[in-house]
Amino acid sequence: MNTTHLNNKFARMGARVKFQSPPVMRPRLRPRMSRLDIQEDRRGEYFEITLQSAAEPLILDLQPDDRHLLLLIREAEEKHKFLCGHDERHWFVAAIPEKAPVGTVRQAKEALKPHLVQVAQSEKRVANKSRNRRKNAAFVRQGEWFFLPVSEQPQAGMLILQNEPLTRGNGGKPHWADYCVRTGGETVLVSNRYRSGLSHIQYQRLIEKNSNARNWNWRTMQRNPEVYVKGRIRHPDHKTILLPDWHRVVMNTENQSRAMRNVAFLD
Repeated sequence: MNTTHLNNKFARMGARVKFQSPPVMRPRLRPRMSRLDIQEDRRGEYFEITLQSAAEPLILDLQPDDRHLLLLIREAEEKHKFLCGHDERHWFVAAIPEKAPVGTVRQAKEALKPHLVQVAQSEKRVANKSRNRRKNAAFVRQGEWFFLPVSEQPQAGMLILQNEPLTRGNGGKPHWADYCVRTGGETVLVSNRYRSGLSHIQYQRLIEKNSNARNWNWRTMQRNPEVYVKGRIRHPDHKTILLPDWHRVVMNTENQSRAMRNVAFLD
């Protein structure tokens, strides 16, 4: 495959890209989908794209000044779109939900906003030119997390946690909040081997099959609760933000995308 055109597109937004062939493996073990990653060498970060033999990559939109592009990869009967760009300090890849009909960088950014964020933008009448800023009247954003201001305070008796991690459960580096309240959601048991958590029934079934699983450093967490934070929000890859009042936390929509399994680099 001639990748010169793709290399030129990435270069126009100030990025480097390297294309790799899939590893030689047995057919049943070989990944069936192309894969995107962020790697680093002596020259700095670069995009690494491992393309399957039948894959057809295409740049749908490029915004050099914004340092973003929208990449489409066709494979077999599937089409997957990825927003590739630069956010604060690092390059990133975000998979776009397949149900979102996007063809531009701007549309991709909107598709990554959850419903609550889109509603808040409308209610606050945020101008189009301000909707993709990291801070506007509707939200503050840090990486994949959106923080929406709320008027209500935590109810009396609610547990206010300090120095609490915010994580997608995929093993990525957490964001840390000075103060955090969680309410509702499903109680699950989490370990390094089950980062998305197991219900108590699933946990008991696992223990019945493998008694050694008791020793896997489990901790109890809430899956998909409502989360509210205030104070400093910290992450090594992002500038620390300060929220003097309580904000509701919502995550971007990347986890709704089947293509997310093809993104190796996780925040």
